[in-house]
Amino acid sequence: MTSILQAALGLTLLTFLAWSLSENRMGVKPRLILTGLGLQFALALAFLKIPFAKELFLGLNQIVIAVQQATQSGTQLVFGYLGGGPAPFTPEFPQNSFVLAFQALPLILVISALSALLFHWGIMPKLVRAFAWILRRIMGTGGPLGLGAAANVFVGMTEAPLLIRPYLSGMSRSALFGLMTCGMATIAGTMMMLYAGIVGPVIPDAMGHILIASIVSTPAALMIAGIMIPETGETADETPPSIPNQDLGSMDAITRGTLDAIPLWLNIIAMLIVMIALVSLVNQMLAWLPEISGEPISAQRILGWIMAPIVWLIGIPWSEAPTAGSLMGIKTILNELVAYLQLAQLPADALSERSRLIMTYAMCGFANLGSLGIMIGGLGAMAPERRGEIVAMGMKSIVAGTLATLMTGAVVGMLL
Repeated sequence: MTSILQAALGLTLLTFLAWSLSENRMGVKPRLILTGLGLQFALALAFLKIPFAKELFLGLNQIVIAVQQATQSGTQLVFGYLGGGPAPFTPEFPQNSFVLAFQALPLILVISALSALLFHWGIMPKLVRAFAWILRRIMGTGGPLGLGAAANVFVGMTEAPLLIRPYLSGMSRSALFGLMTCGMATIAGTMMMLYAGIVGPVIPDAMGHILIASIVSTPAALMIAGIMIPETGETADETPPSIPNQDLGSMDAITRGTLDAIPLWLNIIAMLIVMIALVSLVNQMLAWLPEISGEPISAQRILGWIMAPIVWLIGIPWSEAPTAGSLMGIKTILNELVAYLQLAQLPADALSERSRLIMTYAMCGFANLGSLGIMIGGLGAMAPERRGEIVAMGMKSIVAGTLATLMTGAVVGMLL
């Protein structure tokens, strides 16, 4: 009961924080808050408590395992023992034989190819449009924003706006900010299986939880965005545009999906190297400071102290708050991939099973500084006449996206 009241307090304060940052506090519509919170609880309750949904979890995990095994077949052929194949020698330390770049990250290439194929076959567009219809009927979201928000559950923050590109220049400031916030509060389908593979050893049914996190965070993002930048006029009644299919055939779709993922794969490798190196440099400088409680000061400890009260509000016990806060800080300053890697490497007694699950949901979003650069570049190219407006709302979108994923963590914390 205490944890439920704790998370309920967190939901209230997170909503109040969004309202305090609003550009027009008097323009916030109560319906938006009520339907936003209600839809979050309804979706989380359905997926977490209904037996059918739990069976769906198991099915999703089997799909993850199958795709991972298929990917490993390719990496073993191309990279040999570096890709998970048999080593031509006897490893002295087999526990250190895992190579992230050659064994885990190539999954992005396969998922991107499969995603492009599903779009070509018309399966993914039907799912996206169905979700857009639900958002429009419940939350009053306009057609283009509803489709863009729904697409963010399945594709990335730059791919989703492409589906409504003809509407971007005419969208209201509130709708444009809602689209940006949805991009920050969700993760791309190409990354879901990668993260599920990383946290799978410590989070049962990881793929199901990560998918649900993106779904539940979508109404949270629309609600937070609508509070911070309320809609001042009537919501346009446009019909969501059809999703163009530019592929000549299934093989063309697979080829395009694969080639499109190569820059993403290389960018992730490069950013991981640089970000981890920068954290190491900061920690080396902080090591010159006096120790606190017998342990050296590090960036992770500082972030943990700052974010501890915030993660406590979403249901994390205070004794575990510094550790969980450090994860949330790493996710915000660096990215969620580094944070999930840290979560998977934590000692067994660092976080309880419940806290690990809450943090899996709370960290499931692209809201970080690196993603902001990607979003500004992508949206700015699609709607150059609104680039200045997009840049001006950039930092707000990080805050809004973070608040949305934290609310999702709080909702899940109340239902566990």
